[in-house]
Amino acid sequence: MPQSSGFGRTIKLSAVAAATGLVLSACTSADPDPQDVFFDTLLAHCGNSYAGAVTIGDEALDADWIAADIVIEVKECSDQRIRIPLHVGDDHSRTWIISRTENGLELKHDHRERDGSHDPMTMYGGETFSPGTPYSQSFPADEYSKQLFAELGATASIGNTWWVKFPDQNTLRYRLVRDDREFQVDVDLSQTVETPPAPWGWEDNYQYRD
Repeated sequence: MPQSSGFGRTIKLSAVAAATGLVLSACTSADPDPQDVFFDTLLAHCGNSYAGAVTIGDEALDADWIAADIVIEVKECSDQRIRIPLHVGDDHSRTWIISRTENGLELKHDHRERDGSHDPMTMYGGETFSPGTPYSQSFPADEYSKQLFAELGATASIGNTWWVKFPDQNTLRYRLVRDDREFQVDVDLSQTVETPPAPWGWEDNYQYRD
């Protein structure tokens, strides 16, 4: 009888454990992917332009940025990619590109000359190594970027990690970190601003030129 009773308790405990596992599995599967939430939060701003400012920087290295009017525009959006031109005063050369990949999210920096052609230092960035959070994603420099930085003499940038964050519902934060270097721009999402002229590399009809 003791053996039979113990066996019965084992069956009951196993059943409870299995049921608990199913419940936990169901809860886990129902949780939204943090990268999906992050991407969709950014996607919700498509078509809008916002003002930003340098909040962490080097007074000498970043003097032009600190003095300039900074505007981003969440300009071209799809379920797989968001293109965000970054205007720094009269410099309309930069576009951030955030894309979905098989492994997560990717950030690239597209730099253009005035005629729309690629700047030699372009398409650098990285891909996420972890799910991050719905409010914060990090992008360590990928191998293409490291090689590009080495070839163009920007070896200090090989250790770059870029962060894109929503520290609160009214702020988008772009942050660059490496040894002895930190740079940060905070964008005010609480109100839209006038959209600047078309970025370099975009046609008059606002279609992007790869």
